[in-house]
Formats: sequence, structure tokens, C-alpha cells
Amino acid sequence: MAMKSVSPFAICVFLMVLAHASIGADAPRELPCDLGPLLDIPGIWALTPEKLEQLYPKPQGASANPYFTWLTADHSRAQFMRDHFVNLHIDLTILEKTVPVEEAIVDFTNGKLNGMTFSIYNRGDSGTVAVDEVQRRAAKCNEALRQKLSVVPTPRHPDPAQGLLAQGWTWISPLGMASLEYNPEMERGHAEYLRLRIAPRDARGAIAAAMREQRGGMTLSELAAAVRHNPKGDVWIDGVPMVDQGPKGYCVVASAQRLFEYYGISCDEHQLAQMAGTQAQGGTNSAEMARALQSLDTNFHMQFKGLVGVSYDRGLHQNIQKANDPREFQKQIQDHVNKGIPLLWGLEIGKYPEEPPLKMQTTGGHMRLIIGYNPQTREVIFTDSWGAGHEMKRMKITDAYSATHGLYVMQPTTR
Repeated sequence: MAMKSVSPFAICVFLMVLAHASIGADAPRELPCDLGPLLDIPGIWALTPEKLEQLYPKPQGASANPYFTWLTADHSRAQFMRDHFVNLHIDLTILEKTVPVEEAIVDFTNGKLNGMTFSIYNRGDSGTVAVDEVQRRAAKCNEALRQKLSVVPTPRHPDPAQGLLAQGWTWISPLGMASLEYNPEMERGHAEYLRLRIAPRDARGAIAAAMREQRGGMTLSELAAAVRHNPKGDVWIDGVPMVDQGPKGYCVVASAQRLFEYYGISCDEHQLAQMAGTQAQGGTNSAEMARALQSLDTNFHMQFKGLVGVSYDRGLHQNIQKANDPREFQKQIQDHVNKGIPLLWGLEIGKYPEEPPLKMQTTGGHMRLIIGYNPQTREVIFTDSWGAGHEMKRMKITDAYSATHGLYVMQPTTR
């Protein structure tokens, strides 16, 4: 059964309807949401998922909370977005409503706050904003963090050879940690993103690595500890962070961000989108994304390569082995999952059944992460970057193979 060549990942924008639905015709068209309380350092370190729901409760009579969405069923990650719903704009702000926020992610570990990330500006969501305005927002955040953390920041400079790609400042104090980062080109008049992170001193994972400017992530030998088994025959990788790509064609960069976070490397989807040439409403050209990941692998002590694919972009797949049947495809999945290594899976969705089923029938190029398999049911276990309910999904291995137009691995080189 031959795998089919399809267009690059340009149809992921169907999520604007699939995942970001209306909350009701009676809802107001705009709703203010002050995220200032989330910057109440150090008191905010006592935040729990229950307290977050109390800070931003669902309005009486509303069918869904308009302010934020839980990205995971266990309430370990929440997301605030300006335009999560098609008929409602949430006016997110911080610092006494003087600085707009496009998106905020709140992370918990074992019910305790592990850190927060605020996207103050990103071109994918914000469009083009004058550099002077982005710099004004940066200056406001800089001064606020100086006061809240009572420490002078340390400048951080890009050093691609060491895996440091952003410019900005870092604050480390007894009261907590923070970083403010932007793309280096902003100083030459081109703004791509401005990102603020805050975390308690005992934070773990990618957010802690971002604060302390750690160059690498997990070693290859550490990954197998994340592999889980159950009596039903499922074998899967636990602990892959969830990202909601939002109403953008960001399925590739969102999947890549999840992979990087799992490895303990700080590099979000907006940063990856800049490097990969992603258009907010057009997706990422798969060839460009592969080249971008190839250029990053040595910076982060990683190795990127194609495993299975069809040559639809001349030169991209020169060294990719084309499997003649699903057995090789299944073997690649089993070998990597058993080592705790998720796989980037490019495919055409909507042509084959999956569980749970898609809420609306559609077809198009898409990228997912394969995180497991079941040899008894002959299923592949995967996850979509669409938020809660998409953490662990299934498809028959033969169908998954037929839908595939690319299977890629990015793994640590350090053992």
C-alpha cells in the first residue's frame, strides 16, 4: 500500500471552527480580563488550579468559561487566549491594564504552580505592531519586574551555538524568577515576539531551564522512564506537555514545541514559527520546517532525521526510507516509543476513522505526535495539539500508515 503525497500543512486552520467554537449568541462581543493578579509576586506562588478558577470564574449562565481553558484533563495546564471563541474577544491585560497580552499559559505540577508564560506580542496573533509599541511594552514589564523581584536583571544575549536564541533579561531573586525575551531582530526594527515568564524558585522542567539559561535538555538514557504500560496492551509515553495551537495553522510548530518541552528545552511555537517561516493562516511548509529543525538540532544537542516519507519536495527526503508496508512503519514507532521518544507525524487527516472521532469531517495536511502503540489491537496512539480531550487518541496502524506522508524523529544526542 503506497503512502500518498499531499500538500504541505496548510489546512490546520479548520481548528478555528473545530476547537474554537461559539459560546452562545447572547454573549458580549468583547470582555475585559485583567491578568494583573497573576503577577502578584510572591503571593501568586500559592496559586492552585482551584484558586485559578476562583480568580476567573465562569459567569453565571455561560456554557463555558470565556476567560481560560484547561488544556489538560488533570488541570495541569491552563490557557488564556484573546480569541478562543469565534464570537467573543477577551481583552487580556497586565500591569494595571497598560500592557495587552495575546496569550497566557499557567502550568501546575502536582497541584502547585510551576510557572506562567505571557505572550505580550507575537506576530501570528497580533499581526504587525509598530516596534516602538512593542518596546514600550517591554520597558513596562522590565520596570515592573525590577520592583516585584527587587533585583537588577541580567542581560541575556543570543548564542545559537549554545542553544540560546532570544535576547532580553533574566531576574533571579529570593522572591522568584522571571525572564523577558524577544527576537534579536527587534533591535533592527523587526518585531516577532515578546515573551514574559515568571516562576517560583523551585520550578522544574522547560520553564526552569529558560530562567537559568540551561543549554541542553534531557539525555537519551533518561527518556525511557516516561514509558508506561497497562493491562490492555497500551504502551505510551507519559508527560508530553499539551499545547493548543489556537486558530492558526501552527500544527507543526505546536507539535515541535511540545516535543521540545518534553525534552526540557525552552523554545515556544512563536519562536519556532519565526524560524520556520510559518504563516498564521497558512500553516508551515513542511520542507521549511524540516530545514529549521535540522538547523536547530546541533544547537540543542539533538538529532533530527526523517524515518518514513514520500518525496514531494525535491531534496528534502533524499535520505528517508520509504516503507513498503505497515510493518516497517509499526517497527519504527515501537522502537522509538520503547525508548521514550515521541515521533513527529505528518499525515492527511479525515480519510480514516480515529478514536475519539473528529467533531467535524474534514481533510487536509496536519501534524501530530505519535506517543504510543498497542500490539494487541494494532493501533497507533497519538496526540493532537488541540487542548484537553486530545491527549491520547487512536487509529488502526494500517490506516495510520496509509494516511502518512512523513514520520520524523528529533532526539537527544547526549546519552
